Amino acid sequence: MDFIQIPITVFLVFVAPLWLVLYYRSRRQSNQGLTPKDKDKLQTLISRTEQLQDRVISLEQILDQESPKWRDR
Repeated sequence: MDFIQIPITVFLVFVAPLWLVLYYRSRRQSNQGLTPKDKDKLQTLISRTEQLQDRVISLEQILDQESPKWRDR
């Protein structure tokens, strides 16, 4: 019976508190918001997405003129 109590005790005394501290510290850091670098990256991705969206719309318009039944395929 001692062979199970020792690992459980070690886990509860050392591992579990450390695990909880690290978990809640990471949760607190993730709730602080975006860094300025992350905001710049996000803005870049948003603008690139808008450009790609405009391209897709243009391509769809061209395809509608050239081959009106392309959507049915």
